[in-house]
Amino acid sequence: MNELTKLSVELQDFCDRRHWKFCIIGGIAVLHWGEPRFTMDLDLTLLTGFGGEESFVDEWLSHYEPRIEEARDFALRNRVLLLRSDEGIGIDIALGALPFEENAVERAVMIEMEPGAKVKLCTPEDLIVMKAFADRDLDWNDIRGIIVRQGKGNLDWNHIFEYLAPLCEAKEAPGIMTRLRKLRD
Repeated sequence: MNELTKLSVELQDFCDRRHWKFCIIGGIAVLHWGEPRFTMDLDLTLLTGFGGEESFVDEWLSHYEPRIEEARDFALRNRVLLLRSDEGIGIDIALGALPFEENAVERAVMIEMEPGAKVKLCTPEDLIVMKAFADRDLDWNDIRGIIVRQGKGNLDWNHIFEYLAPLCEAKEAPGIMTRLRKLRD
């Protein structure tokens, strides 16, 4: 089993033992839903809600090494906990609380990444929303790969635009919606 899949299963077990709601996002999800690319980190959305995030962050920090100084304060301020596995692989844990994040976790599906290694991945539609919202060049390349691999007609575009629109409005970035519509068409 490759190191990223092994770590995905490990983090999933960590969350499951605590009955935490989560899903794996980012590069691992892109490897499954889109065009394969090099990735050497693992991203996860963990539903924490607003208030009480400290207990989640402290539990992670008691088992995994932080990647930065003051990781706890950074996580509570920026809603992203930056950790490192024993093998040196970066782990980014988004502290989820928004309705979109709740929906993405609820919609997540178990996927067999390798024989005997099933992990809970966000759907391709929710991955597109996350990637478009992040709005980086790498993310747009990932979106293109997801559209190509999944097929434009197989994606639930109503869901994508329903959840992306309010995020773009809050970010004051309507150009993201325009760019995604162009890419879809």
